[in-house]
Amino acid sequence: MSSVENQAGGQSQTGVQNQAGFVAVLDNGFSIHFHHSSPGQNTTRLFFSAEGSNFIDIPNGSIVETRKEEPRPVPAAPEGASVSVDQAVSGASDRYLVDADLIRSVIMAESGFDPNAVSQKGAQGLMQLMPGTASELGVEDALNPGSNVDGGTRYLRQLLEQYHGDMVKALAAYNAGPGAVDHYQGTPPYPETRAYVARVIREFNRKKAEQNRRKKKADASLKREQKEPKESKQSKESGGRTHTPAPLS
Repeated sequence: MSSVENQAGGQSQTGVQNQAGFVAVLDNGFSIHFHHSSPGQNTTRLFFSAEGSNFIDIPNGSIVETRKEEPRPVPAAPEGASVSVDQAVSGASDRYLVDADLIRSVIMAESGFDPNAVSQKGAQGLMQLMPGTASELGVEDALNPGSNVDGGTRYLRQLLEQYHGDMVKALAAYNAGPGAVDHYQGTPPYPETRAYVARVIREFNRKKAEQNRRKKKADASLKREQKEPKESKQSKESGGRTHTPAPLS
């Protein structure tokens, strides 16, 4: 196992490494992207941003290796062309392995699918990225649908990893910040955040229910199609005749 210190190349006097852009590979197969780390006796703290308010503690024995990661360019639309929301969501879903329906549900709650939405607090675009968050994610134009959805989905993926796949905590952190979720050890008691989490999950469940409904309908249709040729074949084999029972005397 490679230690964080050896892979990242040294520590500052505070025990925090200064280099940015690393990935930790865990023994469960997950990869966590982090900004810097602080190794301890039993755990290593991985920080997701420079200011250090967003972090996760990982047991040292669970870290298989860490390595420096080259900055990933944020895909942007070709000049003169526009990227549809569906294309942006599909691409981000494939890149970061986040359910496309979850991405769409967040977009619905954040901006109502308005790529030019700007909140009173300054959040921008489809996934309502704050300027500071957009800058950390490398999003230069938060009103560009492709860039915005890419950055927002990447951030959502980080939160899902940080909270071990707990969708409720990840969504609460997306809305109120990881610091608030960590402080309250769950969804903060903010009416706005609680309503936001409920709204996203309700939309996500609605989409999944609709998918299941369509799948059941398609399965039923397929069974009918498979049954009809069989009945037709039986009819041909019998010469098209039907057996009429004799009347009872």
